[in-house]
Amino acid sequence: MSELILHHYPTSPFSEKIRLILGYKRLAWKSVIIPAISPKPDVVALTGGYRKTPFLQVGADIYCDTALICDILEHRQPTPTLYPAHNKGVARVLAQWADSTLFWTAMAWSFSPAGAAQVFPGAPPEVLKAFAEDRAKMRVAVPRLPPPDAAAACKSYLRRLANMLEEQSFLLGAAPCIADFAAYHPLWFTRHRTPAMAGILDHTPSVLAWMDRMAAIGHDQEQAFSAAEAIALAAQSTPAPLKNEPFQDEHGIALGSQVVITSESFGPEPTQGELIAATRMHYTLRRSDERAGTVHVHFPRIGYILKKAPSA
Repeated sequence: MSELILHHYPTSPFSEKIRLILGYKRLAWKSVIIPAISPKPDVVALTGGYRKTPFLQVGADIYCDTALICDILEHRQPTPTLYPAHNKGVARVLAQWADSTLFWTAMAWSFSPAGAAQVFPGAPPEVLKAFAEDRAKMRVAVPRLPPPDAAAACKSYLRRLANMLEEQSFLLGAAPCIADFAAYHPLWFTRHRTPAMAGILDHTPSVLAWMDRMAAIGHDQEQAFSAAEAIALAAQSTPAPLKNEPFQDEHGIALGSQVVITSESFGPEPTQGELIAATRMHYTLRRSDERAGTVHVHFPRIGYILKKAPSA
C-alpha cells in the first residue's frame, strides 16, 4: 500500500489529533511541514484550493478534513478502532461537537492577549497581524467569543468531560476512541501552546490526568519528507480505483460535472474539479495540476457545500 503523507505544521491542533491517531494505530507516516498561513502554493498544487491543516496524501489521492482522514486511517488499520461497535454513533457525534463547539471555545480562550503572545514568542507585530488577518479571511460563519464568555463556556465543558471520566479512563470507556482524540487537541493547544491560559484546566484534575494518558500515546514512526517530494510522488502515481459505492444525488448534479466544493463554516477557499463520486459520506473530485498531475481530492459530505462550477 502507498505511504501515508501528512501535510501539517507542529502547532496545528487538528494536526495533533491526526498525529496521535497515527501513533495509536502504530502507522508509519511521512511528515511534510506546510506554512501556517497563505500563500501555500505547494498545498494548492495538491488540493486545488483547500488550505486547511492538515490534509493526508496517499500517492495521488488527497484527503481533506480530519473527519475523513480518521475514516481513511481506520480503513487502513482497523485495530485499535476509533469507532467502538457498541457506541460508534455517540462517538462520532461527540467528536463533531469537540471539533466545532469545544474547539472554537478553547481557541477563543487561548487567543486571549496573554495566550496569543505565546503562540509566536518573540515574533514581531507584523507576524501576529498577518496570522490574525489570515484567520479572519478563513472565518465564514464562526462567531468569535469574547474571552470572558469563552472562559465560562470552557469551564462548563471541562466539567462535563470530567463527569465522563469519573469511572473510566477515557471518555466512552476503557480505551480511547474518536471522541477522545477530537476533544484532546484543542485542550492540547491551550496546555502546550498557550501555557499562560492553561490554568483553566487545573479545576478539573481528572481531565488533566486523561490528557496525560492521551499524550503518552505518542506519534509513532514519523519520517521527514519535503513538499517537492510529495508533489513529485503525486505526479508519478495513479489515483486508487474508486470503491463501488452507490451514487447518492442530493443536488441534481450528474457525475462528470464540473463542481466546486467549499467548507460551510471555516476555510472558504473553493476546490474545483470533475465530480466522479458522491457516496453516502464522501465526495471525490478529479482534477489536474501542472506540477502534481491528475489527482483525486476527497471531502466528507458533512461540513462541505457542493455546487456546480460557475462555468458549468
